[in-house]
Amino acid sequence: MIDPEVLLQGYRLGVFPMAMEDDEIEWFSPDPRAILPLQEFHVPHTLERVLRKKTFEIRIDVSFVEVMRECAHRPETWINDEIIESYTRLHGLGHAHSVEAWHEGRLAGGLYGVSIGGAFFGESMFHHVRDASKIALLGLVEHLRQRKFVLLDTQWLTPHLEKFGAIVIPRYQYLHLLTTAVNLPRSFAD
Repeated sequence: MIDPEVLLQGYRLGVFPMAMEDDEIEWFSPDPRAILPLQEFHVPHTLERVLRKKTFEIRIDVSFVEVMRECAHRPETWINDEIIESYTRLHGLGHAHSVEAWHEGRLAGGLYGVSIGGAFFGESMFHHVRDASKIALLGLVEHLRQRKFVLLDTQWLTPHLEKFGAIVIPRYQYLHLLTTAVNLPRSFAD
């Protein structure tokens, strides 16, 4: 298991762990780095229709381990048992969180990540029901805005995240934003 303080210090320095195919843990700090500017978050029209239907209920930290396991359940994954155990411990210490979209009483999709100060580091997302992970992302953004967070790190830019307004910035700019964000007196939990 990765020591919780090592994990937190890694995030404070702009690095995060991933399990490789041989289960070895390696640390990454992409350049450029992808972020999702919270104030410029874009809700696509198709998602607005889903929101109006109120098909999903957003819950926070109800099924953290299940969210992690579902995120790991894919052909290629960077989430092994050591990562799950490490982040579960971090969750118990109040630093790792899940945002979940529930549909008809079942976990339909969600995401998890790490919170330090005014920064949230998104790690992974999954869905079983169409649009569930998107609704969870929207729930996360609303939660972070309410709590005056200033940084939502998405690590790498994907076409999926780009639809919501994610951008890439040089590492030096990211590290500047990161230093400010992690030192803000913010709390993810209610």
